[in-house]
Amino acid sequence: MSSTIYQPIRTPSALPGPTASSARVAKVLSGSGRASRSGIWVGIFAITMSFAAFTSALFVRQGFAADWTHITLPSILYANTLALLVSSATLRMARRAIAAGPVTESRAARKGLGWLMATLALGFVFVVGQYEAWRQLAARGLYLATNPNSSFYYVLTAMHGLHVLAGIAALVFAMSRLTARPAALRRSTFEATATYWHFMGVLWLYLLLVLRTKL
Repeated sequence: MSSTIYQPIRTPSALPGPTASSARVAKVLSGSGRASRSGIWVGIFAITMSFAAFTSALFVRQGFAADWTHITLPSILYANTLALLVSSATLRMARRAIAAGPVTESRAARKGLGWLMATLALGFVFVVGQYEAWRQLAARGLYLATNPNSSFYYVLTAMHGLHVLAGIAALVFAMSRLTARPAALRRSTFEATATYWHFMGVLWLYLLLVLRTKL
C-alpha cells in the first residue's frame, strides 16, 4: 500500500508547475481594467492551489519518509522577509500618493513613481537575497537532489521567486506608464498589481512558516 502512495509524491516535479499561473498573472496585470480586476483573483486562486498542492505533498512525504532530517534555514531569509514586507508598505505609499490627486498631475506622478522605485528596489533585494540563501545551502552541501528536505526547499522558494519576478515585471510596466504617459496608467491595473504584490508577501510568510516547522 505504501508504494502506491509514496511514489507519486516523491518528486515535486510530478505536480503542476508555476509557469502557467505566473504567465497568466503577468498577462492580466498588463491588461484592460475589467481583465485586471477579475483576472487577478483567478490568478491568485490558481497560485494558491498550486502551492497548496506542493505543501500537501511535503506533509505526506514527511509522514512516509524514514530519511527525513531537519535542516537549518539560512538566516538571510529573515532579512529577505523584512525587505518584502517593507516593499508592501512602500507600495501602499505609492498607491496613496497616486490616489491623492489626478494621476495626470506631475507632482502626484513623481511622488508615486518614487515610492514605486523603492518597492521595485526592495523586490530585487528579496530576489537576490533568496539566491544568496541558495548559495549558503549549497556551501553546506545541500542541493536540489541531496535529500527530500532540500528538494522541497528549492522547489517552493523557486516557485515563489518566479511569481515575485512576475510582480516585478508588473511594477516595471506600471512605472513605464507613469513615466511616459501618466494618464495611460489605469487605476484598475495599478490596483491589481498592488493586490498581487501584497499577496506575494502573505504567501511568503506562509511558506516561511512551513519551511521553519517542516524542514
